[in-house]
Amino acid sequence: MDMHTVVVGTSGTTAEDVVAVARRGARVELSPAAVEALAAARAVVDALAAKPEPVYGVSTGFGALASRHISTGLRAELQRNIVRSHAAGMGPRVEREVVRALMFLRLKTLASGHTGVRPEVAQTIADVLNAGITPVVHEYGSLGCSGDLAPLSHCALTLMGEGDAEGPDGTVRPAGELLAAHGITPVELREKEGLALLNGTDGMLGMLVMALADLKNLYTSADITAALSLEALLGTDKVLAPELHAIRPHPGQGTSADNMLRVLAGSGLTGHHQEDAPRVQDAYSVRCAPQVNGAGRDTLAHGRLVADRELAAAVDNPVVLPDGRVESNGNFHGAPVAYVLDFLAIAAADLGSITERRTDRLLDKNRSHGLPPFLAGDAGVDSGLMIAQYTQAALVSEMKRLAVPASVDSIPSSAMQEDHVSMGWSAARKLRTAVDALARIVAVELYAATRAVELRAAEGLTPAPASVAVIAALRAAGVEGPGPDRFLAPDLAGADAFVREGRLVAAVQPVTGPLA
Repeated sequence: MDMHTVVVGTSGTTAEDVVAVARRGARVELSPAAVEALAAARAVVDALAAKPEPVYGVSTGFGALASRHISTGLRAELQRNIVRSHAAGMGPRVEREVVRALMFLRLKTLASGHTGVRPEVAQTIADVLNAGITPVVHEYGSLGCSGDLAPLSHCALTLMGEGDAEGPDGTVRPAGELLAAHGITPVELREKEGLALLNGTDGMLGMLVMALADLKNLYTSADITAALSLEALLGTDKVLAPELHAIRPHPGQGTSADNMLRVLAGSGLTGHHQEDAPRVQDAYSVRCAPQVNGAGRDTLAHGRLVADRELAAAVDNPVVLPDGRVESNGNFHGAPVAYVLDFLAIAAADLGSITERRTDRLLDKNRSHGLPPFLAGDAGVDSGLMIAQYTQAALVSEMKRLAVPASVDSIPSSAMQEDHVSMGWSAARKLRTAVDALARIVAVELYAATRAVELRAAEGLTPAPASVAVIAALRAAGVEGPGPDRFLAPDLAGADAFVREGRLVAAVQPVTGPLA
């Protein structure tokens, strides 16, 4: 449990705060300015609700039913009904961290003062987050337009004390029971409040923010494993020279090359082209690693730019403007977020692909420049890492399928009122799967490359100090080195945890200094 508190103000939030709340259980508080902005916007909505003229979202139906004027006595029922009817998700449950990110980001927009909900509605979201209560949200139901409607509706249902939610002990119970157990009063929704709880890009944005955090670690990890493979293959580090990358000034490329060069500093293996297998150049998967890894890094930078803009946004429809107008808009459309989610899946798939090619090269005696077949202890009796590469290849193939963009698809809904949608939620869901696969792919390269470097060291060659540090840390974590065949899955799982928990990056930095 993260003990620090995230204070939600009127001007958005940060990626770091999203991760702290979603993954580490940080507490949430509303700032006094946010409470004041909430009350001021609510006064505008109350004034409009008292007028005879219909106002969308306040005194009308929604979507294709917006033409009906709703009488005062039916408006509370209208707000309850939109939540109940829109809580129509199906399929497996969405992960706890995604739901917490979604709720926190909806709270961020409410706190902006542009939505017109009462302060107590926003406070209830904070109370539910702080109590560790997680609404049950399902995989399917969002088209990424009018926001992540079904996922947000399931969260709003919990605020009303309806539906199911998971308690802090991990047990799913009726939401009303969980609220009562934590002293939280269910919300009785008034004009516009049901609609304001549903109209946001919060689910897809939360998943984008967490993917960016995970990919930052994985791209640095992939620079390290690429360097280890280059070293194990007796490649040349001359291609990493900064002057070569300065003449093609993509920022990510230069960063990846610098990371690899620092990992390889002091190596006695690089540049030792064997006499029986002379090389003028290394294979593309080795020589072009900075170009591929770097292009992915630049894609991450673009993703962070989009995420930061969205984190500063207030996404709702209609919105309360500073001059008191309440205006309909299309800011709930998920296209800006959906595009970058798809772009990241493409970059991640290519990183997985080039990573697997280096692993295969390490295992092939015809291309590994003297390493034993499949890095086996006694090839023929032992199969070595043959099937580890099969597993890696299966993951790469899966990532290629996941790289097919979701945002190029659109399916009309709401009687053709919502006739173009972003599919951003779907883009986010498949990116999460792709990031998970990429961590495993990088882990397999780490496992193969460290074994190969150890085999080179046994021949009398001296690995780089950073490589020695990685091997020592990996072995200390219980992931074994060269030897006869053994049950391989536990070693691969250990390497996977070593990568995704950031321990690979942590192992080299005392030697290399901070890596980007």
